[in-house]
Amino acid sequence: MKIGLVSAILEDYDFKKMIDTVSGIGYECVEVACWPKAKAERRYAGVSHIDVANLGDKEAEEILSYCKEKNVEISSLAFYPNTMDGNQEKRAANIEHLYKVIDASKKLGINLVTTFIGRDQTKTVEENLDLVKEIWTPIVCYAEEKKVRIAIENCPMLFDGDQWPGGQNLMTTPVIWRKVFEILDSDYIGINYDPSHFVWQMIDYIQPLYEFKDKIFHVHYKDIKLFKDKLKECGTMAYPLQYMKPKLPGLGDVDWGKYVSALTDIGFEGYTCIEIEDKSFEGSEERVLDSLKLSLRYMRQFVI
Repeated sequence: MKIGLVSAILEDYDFKKMIDTVSGIGYECVEVACWPKAKAERRYAGVSHIDVANLGDKEAEEILSYCKEKNVEISSLAFYPNTMDGNQEKRAANIEHLYKVIDASKKLGINLVTTFIGRDQTKTVEENLDLVKEIWTPIVCYAEEKKVRIAIENCPMLFDGDQWPGGQNLMTTPVIWRKVFEILDSDYIGINYDPSHFVWQMIDYIQPLYEFKDKIFHVHYKDIKLFKDKLKECGTMAYPLQYMKPKLPGLGDVDWGKYVSALTDIGFEGYTCIEIEDKSFEGSEERVLDSLKLSLRYMRQFVI
């Protein structure tokens, strides 16, 4: 396994400065944010370290050459939109850009895209599964043609009133994973596994690693701190941010020793990327860089 970083936390850096930083701290790979060049609609989105819409052969060669020079590999190209948004205009734009990310991943020889499957938050799970078949069948067929794998992260994208009631990403539980993989029966669709999202959903984050070992294409290291005293007051039907908080690895409730141990059990030897979303380490560039260093230092005790 190699330890990397999700580049979105370095939103104000250009590609070279981002790679310089990742390399200088000691990361071995990076999951590169590839949103469209536009204003972000939410935190940690809208970051574009590679402009996939204008990626020519020359630009691709320069990117790969710089990464090789700095001894940093690109684990995947990242774009986490809602491709099943109830707003048809937003849905179409997200899907269009996702195709561009797939093309860029092929051009760069990375052959992996990390993303969400999306969800119409006003519809039931069953209605959304119908949408999965309609929307994602052609996307997966295109990925197969390009030989680019797609790894879906298991974040519910449900934080506050903007995503209420259903959240904006359907693939949140092993129960739903099984159904989606029946609908999209392809070796090119899998999971970007993040244990932190299972903590606040109160789902076992170890056992699914064994069942879905052949579907785990990419791994995130992010922690969640569950505030049980707050949960007792507001209950599970409250907005999740009322009773939990994203933290750096080691500062939340994930047992990282058990998690990485399970990854070694299943023979996972792919890319693992730290995702920084801890507000306690924001406010200044120095503080953000501290979070990158602390996270890597902590995870190095499990991954060498």
